[in-house]
Amino acid sequence: MDEELRERVEAAAEEAALYNALKHGSDPDVGAIMGPLMGENPEFRPHGDEIPGIIGPIVSKVGSMDEAERRERLQELAPEKVEELEAEAEEDEHVLPDLPNAEAGEVVMRAAPNPNGPWHIGHARMPSVIGTYAERYDGEFICRFDDTDPETKRPDLDAYDMILDDIEYLGFEPDVVLKASDRLETYYEHARELIEMGGAYTCSCPAEDFRELKANAEPCPHRDKDPDVVREEFEAMIAGEYDAGEMVLRVATDIEHKNPALRDWVAFRMVDAAHPREEAAHYDCWPMLDFQSGVDDHLTGVTHIIRGIDLQDSAKRQRFVYDYFDWEYPEVLHWGHVQVDAYDVKMSTSTIKAKIENGELTGWDDPRAPTLKSIQRRGIRGQAIVDAMTELGLSTSDVDLAMSSVYSNNRQLVDDEANRYFLVRDTEETPAVERQITGGPDVGHPPLHPDHEDRGTRDISVDGGVLVEEQDLPDHGDRVWLKGYGCVRHTRDAFEFVSDDIDLVREEDVPVVHWVPAADNLDTMMRTIEGDVTGYAEPTVADLDVDEIVQFERVGFVRVDEFEPAPAPVDYGPTGEEDLVVYYTHP
Repeated sequence: MDEELRERVEAAAEEAALYNALKHGSDPDVGAIMGPLMGENPEFRPHGDEIPGIIGPIVSKVGSMDEAERRERLQELAPEKVEELEAEAEEDEHVLPDLPNAEAGEVVMRAAPNPNGPWHIGHARMPSVIGTYAERYDGEFICRFDDTDPETKRPDLDAYDMILDDIEYLGFEPDVVLKASDRLETYYEHARELIEMGGAYTCSCPAEDFRELKANAEPCPHRDKDPDVVREEFEAMIAGEYDAGEMVLRVATDIEHKNPALRDWVAFRMVDAAHPREEAAHYDCWPMLDFQSGVDDHLTGVTHIIRGIDLQDSAKRQRFVYDYFDWEYPEVLHWGHVQVDAYDVKMSTSTIKAKIENGELTGWDDPRAPTLKSIQRRGIRGQAIVDAMTELGLSTSDVDLAMSSVYSNNRQLVDDEANRYFLVRDTEETPAVERQITGGPDVGHPPLHPDHEDRGTRDISVDGGVLVEEQDLPDHGDRVWLKGYGCVRHTRDAFEFVSDDIDLVREEDVPVVHWVPAADNLDTMMRTIEGDVTGYAEPTVADLDVDEIVQFERVGFVRVDEFEPAPAPVDYGPTGEEDLVVYYTHP
């Protein structure tokens, strides 16, 4: 490479390293800027093998600067890049659109979960967005459990607290927590008022008969029932004098409405199954969600509602009730569904629950389950989820959430504090291979973190040999660099020490591999989204704390987990023989 091209590479690398560091709020690394550097400068590509050695010192120099120094230097080199960063920061700050007709301090929003199980990943979108809006507008975040269906969507008594834990994990705390099953008397009172207004009537038509009447825009024969009879029959409903299907209370709407779904919809019905909450078990007359939710939204002062685009009819039904009571309907925003990649298990509470019950999953926090419990146990921070969800915006189209975006967000949060360690996998696909070492030091000293020399090194003995993954074993006569130890040559049955001169890596392309001692290591189970991976961790990992996030070099980030025997099945989960169980976080 001639001198002129070398200077251009250095200039472009400095600009790229500064931009990368400022954008991500972390120290740059060679790998992170190589792609953009080559993409934007095609003339560099023929010299790809030389460029890492040229830009390495530049990246190190930028790494030693503080943020102010980086920004000042980038302003000198490329002021347009600083403007771009500022524009991106402003856009990121308001990735969600402003709420219509919203005033600071006046916004009230609600999440209304059905407590039939803890949340899957898709559920995180609502609290992430509502919590973000509440913070932006200094507003109120209500969590209201819509648990008025004790039969079809039967509540799980454990789910109430588990969902609140999920919200806390995401970094939010509801200002108000309500259970709709505590508010039956409130709904009854509003139904009675609606009956007095002539806005509701009791109906004993068989479901199929009413369905035919509705489809033909013909009124139910009970529509003009005497109000006194309606009152008596509704009180009989409350008293539990009817069985399921015998009597309902309907809201009188427009029987000729162009949308049949809005014609005289059911507000209350009888349910034979007892509610699992003791406080609500004696009720038999239950409100339908559109009535219950509409009343609660008004009484709790909700100003803005976000709901799925498939629920547009809910707002239209509820407006009939609001018109009867002369209430002002909240602002409504709609969005599409979230699809999440990376999982084989369907993102459905009922599906996940069934797999747990039949032993296909070990629990809600099984790494293969697409749940927030699982994500949390893997060591992914709630903020990484929130950032990914808010970045989706409020599109009315269905949107895809790539878990890679969650992983990228989380990597920025944990990379700087996560110390490095070695894990050699020992599986059928990646078996561990043992080799003795001859002629070298007795101990290796890999750094705890490549960007933080002040944290020191780990001391790992090679007495008794080392283990490497078979894929990293060089051909006989070839060399590898055991990270933190030095260069060794593969003889027929051993590693022969060559040198500790790092220039062998930089100038002669000697590959760098991880390793663990063969005689003193930790039998390890790493639980991943694809299944369990067995292997051996270096002995210093034994000093870590449970819940600590570390990086197994060349493998990925993991969370150290307390060992607890998995309840089922036999072929999945810790066996009780491991020294260490970790949960794989992401690459």
